[in-house]
Amino acid sequence: MPSISPDRWGSPRLTARGTTAATLGALLLLGGLWARYPSLVALGAGLVVLVFASVVGVLVAVPVRVERRTSRTRVTRLADCTAEITVTNLSSWASIQLEGFDRVGADLRPVALPRLAPGTSGIGTEVIPTAHRGRVRFGPLVLRRSGVARLAVRTSEHGEAASVLVEPRVLDAISLAPGLRRGHTGAQERIEHGGTDLVGLREYIAGDDLRRLHWATSARRGQLMVRQDADPALPHLTVLLDDRLASYAAPADLEEAVDVAASLLATAAATESPGRLLTIAGDLELENPPSRVADGGSDLAPDVREALALLVGRDDDAGHPGAPSATVDGPDVLVVLTGVRADLGALLLEAAAAPAAVIAVVDPDPVALVSAVQGVTLLRGPRAEDLVHGWRSAVAR
Repeated sequence: MPSISPDRWGSPRLTARGTTAATLGALLLLGGLWARYPSLVALGAGLVVLVFASVVGVLVAVPVRVERRTSRTRVTRLADCTAEITVTNLSSWASIQLEGFDRVGADLRPVALPRLAPGTSGIGTEVIPTAHRGRVRFGPLVLRRSGVARLAVRTSEHGEAASVLVEPRVLDAISLAPGLRRGHTGAQERIEHGGTDLVGLREYIAGDDLRRLHWATSARRGQLMVRQDADPALPHLTVLLDDRLASYAAPADLEEAVDVAASLLATAAATESPGRLLTIAGDLELENPPSRVADGGSDLAPDVREALALLVGRDDDAGHPGAPSATVDGPDVLVVLTGVRADLGALLLEAAAAPAAVIAVVDPDPVALVSAVQGVTLLRGPRAEDLVHGWRSAVAR
């Protein structure tokens, strides 16, 4: 989306080179007058005039217009994302050479711009970093005009700060392990025929099946509400994400674990299975309904997608005291995502209570990609792609 900013130039200032030239010129001029050396007077006067000309050069008003266009406002991690900056010289007589600098995250990055003739435009492109999830902020753009010999400069800021949300990658995990057949969510008894689990409610949208209206809630809220159901025979997935930085060999390993979490939750939704996301150190607990009832038909519900994008690693070494157990509500498939430095013994005790349990470890140097410990499938790999490949080989049915 383009943004256009007005011309706002600050006051001119001398650069370090300009300050040195002005000081040296003044000393030579005064010394030459005192010693009566015409050559020193001429040299000093020349330096002072050069500095003065540089200041006057940047004082002359040359209006510009700046437009910024961002290719996307939401982008998948490691995907390409760029911002295009167009600078137009609105002057009818003067050419200008500008240097551009844009603040991207914590860095001030140069933006290459050509020399602009009167009435022409120049385009600069900057790459938005997407190696890490989260909201990447950039701007405002800083333009700098330099005078003669770069002795004086004048800067201006253009536009407001913008942002791009970097979301986790979603890899194809194919499917989940088989589920149990039960009467309602969390119950363990088997049933013979049919039935559905109520996994949530949402507002009625034109075209919805009227038989799925939940009349009691509709009466209480004064608006029509529709059931979000899931087949109880489909597996119920719980993903327990270790968000403790101490569990990982490097902070970047957490990025890979989040990618795996997003991939498995999306796979569950795509196969019309309900999913649940928990974190160990934080207090995150979210439900991801099947894609047939998710907003817009996407595999990841909007709140789950955004929560994973904005999730920040915690410095806590222990779990959050109020965090619910991953085995509450009896998941069919429990997946624990952690790093190579985590205490696997405690995680194995948690995982062993589920009918089907998998622990996926982001391990920069794994000995074996797939193994089994105490009836729990153990996946290891340095990247999300390796862990998802292990899932497809050893778990997916």
